[in-house]
Amino acid sequence: MPASILPLQGRGILITRPAAQSAELAALVAQHGGRPILFPAIEILEVGDRDALDAIVDRVETYDLAIFISPNAVAKACEAIRARRSFPSNVKVAAVGRGTAAALTSLGLGPVIAPDHGGDSESLLRLPELARVAGQRIVIFRGTGGRELLRDTLVQRGAAVDYAECYRRGRPRTGVGALMKSWAAGEIDAVVVTSSEGLRNLHDVVGPAGRRHLAATPLFVPHPRIAATADELGLRDVVVTATGDRAIAASLVEHFAMH
Repeated sequence: MPASILPLQGRGILITRPAAQSAELAALVAQHGGRPILFPAIEILEVGDRDALDAIVDRVETYDLAIFISPNAVAKACEAIRARRSFPSNVKVAAVGRGTAAALTSLGLGPVIAPDHGGDSESLLRLPELARVAGQRIVIFRGTGGRELLRDTLVQRGAAVDYAECYRRGRPRTGVGALMKSWAAGEIDAVVVTSSEGLRNLHDVVGPAGRRHLAATPLFVPHPRIAATADELGLRDVVVTATGDRAIAASLVEHFAMH
């Protein structure tokens, strides 16, 4: 496709995903002619106390099912497991979304139970494999804190559920000077945020002037919950995309094809 008609030609797209997860979306933006601007709004950190995680790793073969909440959970959990043992073949694996499923597959784990559409707990809980779990032991690999819906629903369905918290989220200590200069110069045409926590972090760190720029810039988010957070923060120009980097890129292309 000639550069003159690339749909994102000349558009600056601010990507706020954690640094290790930005590459694919940045490449897709560039492929369509855009200029990816990386400003991670969340940093993935090690858990402070590894004892609880290591204890679960040492007995992971006792579970019927291991659920992974995110690509970060896959990376950090598998790092912790492989430091001590191999992943047992008797334990089935499930992922909240396709990106997480792809991360498991890339590490040789599978077959993976995952929803074809959607990337949240509700989508996973609708699958027949999660409907009949009475008497099963399930471990959920996730970051510290987060929603309780998945665990609570599985417990209601008769499963015994443990958390294996394998990372924690923090706010990066990245200076905002360069970002503010780009925004003031009109070089940021859209913002992509993939979590409510990341949106709150971004909103906090950019200060009053940055919040004015943020409110005036189209915001692309892959879940209605993040859109609800945006509404709480007074952000009204919000586009809810499907989940996954390709879906986000497609929404950016569609939006700017009409503007």
